[in-house]
Amino acid sequence: MYKTLAKTVFCGALVAAASLGQERVPPPPGEAVTLEEAAAFAAKNYPAIRASLADVAAAGGGIDLARTAYLPRADLLLGFNRATRNNVFGLILPNGVIPAISGPVQDESTYTSTFGSAAGALLSWEPLDFGLRKANVQLAEAMKDRARARQAVTEYQVSLAVVDAYLSAVANQQAVAAAKATVERMRVFSDSVAVLVKNELRPGADHSRARAELARDQTELIRAEEQAEAARATLAEWMGRAGETVEVRAAGLAGEPPAKAAGSNSVEVHPLAQAQEAEIAVAEAKRRTLDKEWRPKLAVQSALYGRGTGASLDGTFGGGAHGLAPSEANWAVGFNISLNILDYKQNRVRRRIETHRKESEEANKDRVVQELKGQVARARIAIDAARRVAQNTPIELDAASTLETQAQARYRAGLGTVVEVAEAQGLLRQAEVGNALARLGVWRALFSLAAAQGEMEELLTLSSR
Repeated sequence: MYKTLAKTVFCGALVAAASLGQERVPPPPGEAVTLEEAAAFAAKNYPAIRASLADVAAAGGGIDLARTAYLPRADLLLGFNRATRNNVFGLILPNGVIPAISGPVQDESTYTSTFGSAAGALLSWEPLDFGLRKANVQLAEAMKDRARARQAVTEYQVSLAVVDAYLSAVANQQAVAAAKATVERMRVFSDSVAVLVKNELRPGADHSRARAELARDQTELIRAEEQAEAARATLAEWMGRAGETVEVRAAGLAGEPPAKAAGSNSVEVHPLAQAQEAEIAVAEAKRRTLDKEWRPKLAVQSALYGRGTGASLDGTFGGGAHGLAPSEANWAVGFNISLNILDYKQNRVRRRIETHRKESEEANKDRVVQELKGQVARARIAIDAARRVAQNTPIELDAASTLETQAQARYRAGLGTVVEVAEAQGLLRQAEVGNALARLGVWRALFSLAAAQGEMEELLTLSSR
């Protein structure tokens, strides 16, 4: 499954970021960055991405851990004790509380104690497990693929946030430019009104109204600057540089958007769809593991051990340090076959659970694919509407500019009022902002389509030239 995942663009923005150069040093605070550069810095610095990379590394360790099951197991033991040697005939069920005593039953019991010792090594290996270890390795590999898919989703989500924050920062930057132009026009008009009032060619109320309009435009400029700074702060946070000053360089975003929407990938290779495919693979791998779990286990074993005791067969004790060193050695070679026959029902229920879980993940993938197809359809509609708006706003801007010029000429000729000039300048400001945002709206719609298709690399490059 991951071979398919490797062929897709994990995350449009961050694939472009990777190709931009992994060794690039982030620019100093205050230096303007393009959208492509912003995505690159986010890919390297955002904490959630670093965490997802660590999860992938941990999942890779899980594969190595699963493969260790192929290795033989060697256990060593060395023990000493001081105990009595009383023993009785009879059986005790296996337990972890009462120590076992070996040797014959003596006629007399005594509370005299002596030393005992034991040392040994046991080598155990399963040459045949009916595919259980292989299934466990495949499960670990599927879990690593899932971690990689989740990393791709994290990168995808961060890239979308970076693109949205960057476009918002550019939009607010353009709004500030329009607000500054409006303030400058109103300041010039206010100064001209002041001259006319001073020469008693216009009433003093006109100057007061012009000053009020100028103050209002200045307030709007302050608010626009505040929003622009907030947008840049949000962008810095998504770049992993929260609290620093980040400036944007519109580059290609200030020009005409591409005439044709790029990208033709199927939504099946989208990071979100691939993440669901990885979940399906994990559920299937777990079910295969359970299929192999309820099977006999064959273990080849070899043991070498020694025992020592200070108690003799005739009931006497050696005394002193007798028994501290193992004095009798044994070896053994053999094999064990084990099978818990009563685990079958539990195993069957667990397999049924994993089957239903796989069905659930398959349904989730169908849902994700449907949502992505819907996003693609809506993005294409948005692109068409945005292009038509972008064709219309220059007409609005030209008309608003002509209206503002005419309003000022009418006022100077005594045919218009300050209110008319203020309204004309307000319309001109709206037209300037609308015209600037219209092209940006096309870019935003294009990015929405690229995001829905999971391939933003080309668009990022075009927007940053």
